[in-house]
Amino acid sequence: MDQPWPVPFFLDPQTLAVDSTICFVVSVLLALTINAEAQAYVAMFLGDYRPGAKDRLHFNAFLHLDILGSLCYLAGGFGWPRTVDLDPDKFKHPRLFTFIARLAGPVANFLLANIAASICYIMKIVDYDPRVFLMVAGVNVVTAVYSLLPLPPLTGGVLIYVLIPAPWRRLRWLFWQAGPFLLVATVLLERITHQGIISPYLNPLVTMAMKLITG
Repeated sequence: MDQPWPVPFFLDPQTLAVDSTICFVVSVLLALTINAEAQAYVAMFLGDYRPGAKDRLHFNAFLHLDILGSLCYLAGGFGWPRTVDLDPDKFKHPRLFTFIARLAGPVANFLLANIAASICYIMKIVDYDPRVFLMVAGVNVVTAVYSLLPLPPLTGGVLIYVLIPAPWRRLRWLFWQAGPFLLVATVLLERITHQGIISPYLNPLVTMAMKLITG
């Protein structure tokens, strides 16, 4: 299936088109919502139940927007939602269940990408343009793959975070605070210098995943 846009996709002021911009924004909002809500649902399933929690199970995409995460989407085609608050003390196995809850986000993104790709296949059969759903699939695949980066608040960063012993709370806090800024700085540096820093390692995985789900 032909790709109408490069994956990962990012907004380029020199080649900005209204249709692709709208598709991208809608896809980002869907990716953020499914990522955050999946984390909240799995955390609740594992024991962190919070009746009336405002950051959970509301499916309002705008409440999941994170400033730096949104900037990262605009600059580099990937990003993250506002961090879903978890209470590891409510988990039977705090470190393991914390990681599982966070992992639910990118897993949900990949599942949504598969659903969008299936719709693309059906639309192709009936001769309709599947551009919108291809964008949804692409953005969600990118979000899932780039979550492997070992920097918080991405899932890969959470794995390292939970491995740091609890007595080193100061180190854990600094690691969590610095992660988003390092991610944005890396993406901006790639755009300014036109030199790949992280994209050469992850973009082949994105391309492989897109080929897998779109056939």
